[in-house]
Amino acid sequence: MFELGRLEKVDLREIWQSEPADFTPWLAQPENLSILSETLGIDLEFEAQERSVGPFRADILCKDIGTDNWVLVENQLAKTDHTHLGQLLTYASGLQAVTIVWIAAQFTEEHRATLDWLNEITDDKFRFFGLEVELWRIGQSLAAPKFNAVSKPNNWSRSVARAARSLDDAELTETRVGQREYWDAFHAQLQKSGGPVSGNRKAQPQSWMNYGVGRTGFHLSANMNRLKKYVRTELYISGQEAKKYFELLLARREVIENKLGFPLEWEPLPDRTDCRVAVYLRDANADQNEDWNRQHEWLCERINQLHTVFSTEVKALSISNSGEALDN
Repeated sequence: MFELGRLEKVDLREIWQSEPADFTPWLAQPENLSILSETLGIDLEFEAQERSVGPFRADILCKDIGTDNWVLVENQLAKTDHTHLGQLLTYASGLQAVTIVWIAAQFTEEHRATLDWLNEITDDKFRFFGLEVELWRIGQSLAAPKFNAVSKPNNWSRSVARAARSLDDAELTETRVGQREYWDAFHAQLQKSGGPVSGNRKAQPQSWMNYGVGRTGFHLSANMNRLKKYVRTELYISGQEAKKYFELLLARREVIENKLGFPLEWEPLPDRTDCRVAVYLRDANADQNEDWNRQHEWLCERINQLHTVFSTEVKALSISNSGEALDN
């Protein structure tokens, strides 16, 4: 007989005292946003927190990597109300294509029905999701978040046409302008290479760029670190099963590295839920524009090589219903 624990529901306010000060910053972290991505079935890329959209401020603004459309997330650590519903409708009215995600502790029946109705009367350029957030723990374990979809689009698909309009850029610092220029130049190199990773996308004013690899919970990234003077490409594994998937890939380390033709750094990230498999180019300062061509050629070659190998490897990964990792 196996000894099993008992799931216990945790009061949201025990972990997040405030929605703007605690919950929204928590959700904006990549490892936590990936949980939301898995629930929605959308590869999300973080854009901004507390971003002005018309007369209101969206809690979290993301891009759907698959369609390049906007995803606006509105949070409530309470029961849904008319005020937040009005904000969501204002967001939708000001955009030509958008996914609205309303997260709350509890949805009233009237608000759930309203989202269902909106999904019925709007075309596929607009999508509305209603999610209830919960926290659970077993014994003295850490509380674990869970999103439950109470409303979602009818027959919704990630293959929605690109939005014809984008939000205006916010004022950027000199550093963030430089980051965006760096990725603009990198994307030009990606397009020139004609490899599996496309550069036909908007560069973001941040130190990393993410790219799909064909499976939710996994993505490729290109990163630059000005302080430590390196650039990096990686396979990033997120979600509750990340450690198990990492171990499966690690068991195939020799095969994978032989396919690539170079060694990788296998980083389990013990203090996080997620894991990383990376390759670094040291002595690479992104502040030195004259060195960008060398850095971009290296990043381009490596990220395309990682995509070629890992797009097949991650699709083959499987975990049994018992939670055990299966080596296919």
